Amino acid sequence: MIRIKNVNASFEREPLFPFHFKGSVINEIWQTAAYLEGESGISTIGLGSQSILWSDPKVFATHSVSGGELLMFAMSERALQIMKGNSFTNPLELLDQLLPEVYTYGTKITGNPDLRKTFALNALVCVDNAAWLLYTMENKLKNFDDMIPGIYKPGLSSRQSKVVRLLSFSAASDIAKIKAAADEGYFIKMKIGSAGTQKEMLEKDITFLSNVHKAIGHYKTPYTKDGRIPYFLDSNGRYEKKDFFLRFLDHAKKIRAFDQIAVIEEPFDESSEVYAGDMGVIIAADESAHTVEDAARRIEQGYKAIVLKGIAKTLSMTLKISQLTYEKQIPCFCADLTVNPILVDWNKCVAARLSPFPKISVGVLESNGPQYYKNWLKMMTYHPKADAIWTQTRNGAYYTDKSFYDESGGIFQPSAHYVELFKDTGK
Repeated sequence: MIRIKNVNASFEREPLFPFHFKGSVINEIWQTAAYLEGESGISTIGLGSQSILWSDPKVFATHSVSGGELLMFAMSERALQIMKGNSFTNPLELLDQLLPEVYTYGTKITGNPDLRKTFALNALVCVDNAAWLLYTMENKLKNFDDMIPGIYKPGLSSRQSKVVRLLSFSAASDIAKIKAAADEGYFIKMKIGSAGTQKEMLEKDITFLSNVHKAIGHYKTPYTKDGRIPYFLDSNGRYEKKDFFLRFLDHAKKIRAFDQIAVIEEPFDESSEVYAGDMGVIIAADESAHTVEDAARRIEQGYKAIVLKGIAKTLSMTLKISQLTYEKQIPCFCADLTVNPILVDWNKCVAARLSPFPKISVGVLESNGPQYYKNWLKMMTYHPKADAIWTQTRNGAYYTDKSFYDESGGIFQPSAHYVELFKDTGK
């Protein structure tokens, strides 16, 4: 048992270039840090990147930007106060204890009785990461593989030597920038579900797909079985009716882009009971797969892939979901939450251990931080292994070599920048 003697929390506001999705736009993301100190004197710092719009659009719409961020941060703080003076065996059991109380607290402070569970999970990422680091150090574990409990190892048993970076672009993006990204070997993710009415959205989405396909549809890549660049699409639950979404797919067939669609994330709202397994393309659950129980329900609804986000829903919940998908033979890939550079490697540690996505020969990881953070280069200096080969991309891919696995992407090494935030803690 690990008993927590002291806790603390902090955050930094990081500005973004305008990022359009879910029919809205975000200009800032708070970077949170949770500090845990055990009775042994060992202390750790876990990081999180808050995304209010992604986690719960209703909270985003009914509060100011800072107001929404403060609410989520208050939930992180609540979790830490619950932990102080108490003990835990492992982070998975800890999450099971924290999530119900933190979620209930969240419904009260947001005034939203239907708060999405991803809001609470996003708030718990920094706490969960700190707990995993403390668990690893207290038990003298050497790397990410040693850290993962045995029953969850099968779901993360692959070893990819490369992980292709997936870049995200909204319908408002300059097609020239998308073409430039494809020129460098990156995979492309299109954020559909454009702003406006359902009719306006469909028209914009059709135009967007047409323009992208015209620009890069003929591109080749060494990372797919047919040699063509795959399209990843994400509508963030914006399509209200299946027949409307089928009209989008019909257009994709008309312009001969359909066969290049690797996956489409969340076409429908999470409350939808629409069967998603009969549209001829892989439909993936992302934010609607809050928990392992939610993921199981989505699989029953015909969702043929699950998007993993250990940097958004906690590593603990991600381990449970990845093991379920392994047992059900459901493919996964790791998507981003526009996280900071250190969290990219937390995500990469999962992405590199997943079996390849259908028709793709390597790992896949969405990482759009360099596109949207105004201070990305400065944030990179906070990474303890900023110059490592696996933090850079070559020909669109991260090279996850032996050093990446030996050093676990650098996630166990302290960051001087974040340590400085807590220099007076305990004094």
